[in-house]
Amino acid sequence: MKKLFLFDKSSKGEGYVPNNLIFAYASGLAGQNLTYFYITNWLKYFYINILHVDPMKISTVFSASYVWDAVNDPLVGAYIDKRKYKPYRKLRPFLLYTPPIIGLLSTMMFVNTGFKEGGMIVYLVFIYFLWDLVYSFQDVGLWGMIALASPHSEERARISQWVSIGAGAGSAVVGLFQQIRSMLLGAGFSEMQIFFGCALVFGLGGELISLNAARVHEQVAASEEKHEGFLQSIAVLRHNPKLLLISLARFSLDLSPKVQNAYFFENCTGYTVGKMNISGQTAEFLFGLFGGIPGSCASFFATKISKRIGGMKKLLLLSQFTAIIIRIITFFVGYNTFAKFIVMTLLISLVNLPGAMMDIAYRSLTTDSIDETEIKTGLRTEGISFSMQNFTSKMKNGAITLIEGFLLNALGYDSKRKEAGLPQNDKFLKAMWPMFSLGPIVGAVLFLIVISFIKDSDELRAETERKLKEMRALRSSTTSSQAL
Repeated sequence: MKKLFLFDKSSKGEGYVPNNLIFAYASGLAGQNLTYFYITNWLKYFYINILHVDPMKISTVFSASYVWDAVNDPLVGAYIDKRKYKPYRKLRPFLLYTPPIIGLLSTMMFVNTGFKEGGMIVYLVFIYFLWDLVYSFQDVGLWGMIALASPHSEERARISQWVSIGAGAGSAVVGLFQQIRSMLLGAGFSEMQIFFGCALVFGLGGELISLNAARVHEQVAASEEKHEGFLQSIAVLRHNPKLLLISLARFSLDLSPKVQNAYFFENCTGYTVGKMNISGQTAEFLFGLFGGIPGSCASFFATKISKRIGGMKKLLLLSQFTAIIIRIITFFVGYNTFAKFIVMTLLISLVNLPGAMMDIAYRSLTTDSIDETEIKTGLRTEGISFSMQNFTSKMKNGAITLIEGFLLNALGYDSKRKEAGLPQNDKFLKAMWPMFSLGPIVGAVLFLIVISFIKDSDELRAETERKLKEMRALRSSTTSSQAL
């Protein structure tokens, strides 16, 4: 098989996905992330600050959603794998039929119903939990399509690279919401109008854009063997140690003694450069802007670099070895002058170079693991396999919340002092820099230990493709014989 590059239209071999379809797929992920990041970043804020619902009650709703996610994501994946479907139409229906529903529900969440507080909470729980359930079907379908779009690992890696870039572009656009909000407030629009208008654009509009992903065709037919039920679908995971290790690695990476970056920047940074004052919030914005750009650019080279160093597993190992070394250097550089802040930002941007490629590596290894599981069991498991991506992410978010809450309490953080413009206690301030610079190393070490157990090589991928080709040819000939 020829090497496949994004702009090489001559490489139309078996399993090739045309560039225009890859761009359609990537734009679909961009649309989905417009919706997802608007909801996850601003829905809680809307109910607390615009509708003035009690913060504790809203936090309870979203905490309960983690439990809901832990249940619905694997069940959704299992359902997708066990349902009956036409050949080459396992996931595409979910890309066609879920977006309008998600878009409508996204818009409905930003409506002022006029209910009293209890009524608003009941309304939110119903709409949000329904939204989350339907979103799970779309998300599994969107990411699982990578495994079905081509039978070749190399081509799937190419697809994964570009859809990851598309997803990142969608989240970046939502990052402009604050600027859009400030501009519209200055133009005389109310907060209610702004949040609802953006729900129409990011929520409904984003989901309509996501319909582009349905243009991609499934080139891998699922086997005729069927999962007997939900429990069997989930039990198939025991035949997929690679996926379980990937999920554990993703979870382990954030098990570190750290809090959100905002606590460090807002409480520990602030600089004077000539006559210009740079606040902690501005420093955080500059850090995110200049620290993130190199990582975004690096995504374009993920597949090429993985080939050079020997596969996606080595790319993951490289990312965290690099991160550990750079973070140690960053700690000794410090941050207490603007010049040191610039150096620190540049150093962390180097961490983001390989770090930005990690999602691409995860998905490439996940699609490879689905192929390996098919050889062992005869079953395609795109549903349950990519539902684990959601499940792990949400369990990770829950663990991060618990760690952060414990650390803030242990360090004596006082939000009222921040509101009054007073500094936090010395214990808290002294802990911020080592947690910011060195804290992630703990998760990186755990990650490296887990990833080292994954089996991945060019030889293994080639052997897997060979065996699958033989299995599918035999399956096809058997089906033809039975038809006669």
